[in-house]
Amino acid sequence: MKDIILINVFGADQPGITSQVTQVLANFDASVLDIGQAVIHDQLNLGILAAVPDAGVTEAVTAAVSERIKRLDMRVKFLPISIQQYRDWVDQQGKKRHIVTLLARKIEARHLAAVTEITADLGLNIDKIVRLSGRVPLGADETLGRACIEFSARGEPRDAELLRTSLLELAGLYNIDIAYQQDTIYRRSRQLVVFDMDSTLIDAEVIDELAHEAGVGQQVAAITEAAMQGELDFEQSFRQRLALLEGLPVDVLQSVAKRLRLNEGAEYLIKRLKQLGFKTAIVSGGFIYFARYLQSILGVDYVYANELDTHDGHVTGRVSGTIIDGQMKAQLLRELAHREGLRLEQVIAVGDGANDLPMLQIAGLGIAFRAKPLVVASAQQSISNLGLDGILYLLGYSDRAIDVLDD
Repeated sequence: MKDIILINVFGADQPGITSQVTQVLANFDASVLDIGQAVIHDQLNLGILAAVPDAGVTEAVTAAVSERIKRLDMRVKFLPISIQQYRDWVDQQGKKRHIVTLLARKIEARHLAAVTEITADLGLNIDKIVRLSGRVPLGADETLGRACIEFSARGEPRDAELLRTSLLELAGLYNIDIAYQQDTIYRRSRQLVVFDMDSTLIDAEVIDELAHEAGVGQQVAAITEAAMQGELDFEQSFRQRLALLEGLPVDVLQSVAKRLRLNEGAEYLIKRLKQLGFKTAIVSGGFIYFARYLQSILGVDYVYANELDTHDGHVTGRVSGTIIDGQMKAQLLRELAHREGLRLEQVIAVGDGANDLPMLQIAGLGIAFRAKPLVVASAQQSISNLGLDGILYLLGYSDRAIDVLDD
């Protein structure tokens, strides 16, 4: 009759610990059923679930492991595991796995307490916790910090919608971001990221900037805000705003483009995505002149936006061709996925306004970035407190893994 024991080794980290323990187990022909370890601040915690082939030698196994660990100046604990406990543990592997990602400028104990309480109350069992962000030096500016903890959980939530809304409320309460997604094969096989432009990649609404140059800034800004909140039909509001730009000199476009500012993390994110082999696209309800300008700076693969109609060096107040509204954005995302030979589950969409929702909702991962409340509530995920580079965490990439790209 086999005995199953859980061996926990802990103490100051040093080379060869796993080798020493497994050599002892090998001497008794033990099988390793599970193994895992973590090092936090140079302190090791190693766990090995081992099956001893003969219950009669279990005491000798634990004595031999204890002696070896004592030589290493570490400590060890043994926990007997019954056959039924082991069977129950094996049965857990058929359950769905979920990823909860906590992002903040600085992670506090109360954030962890609240997230883990909600997940536990709604039926998920957290079996792995990792820090994806890098080590933060003491005295670092917390307003510019970037911290991320990823929780891996198994089970079926008793109420998936309640879990999502509870995490959303928690994020708002503490000014943090919390993403909840099912861990599927597509999470690590996404290959295309489609961005909105205005207020997503850049910290401005270009049409508002043009309106300022034309002396109609307040009128256009009011219409823009109503459209982004979903209070006005996009195409109708777009035509109203565009008409107010009639007569604007074309030369103004260049000066406006040069003063546009990228949103936090945009340049870093796209650089890393390109290094990781992703294709990127801008699909915007703004103007192609500015989308191409960003393409020249960032190296984006595809750009789609509205073409401003001009005549005799001035804007006519109209566009050439079909207006890119929310439904067109979704259609273009589908076409890009098809062109790249991808399923929609392999596509990420990022936007901030109501007209971005159609593409956010059909993408495998739809992310509302610093978005209006309506969009945050409707999108799959949202990032409101960190920069665009926080998206890398939602994909499961750690700072350590990303930094290797520069080697």
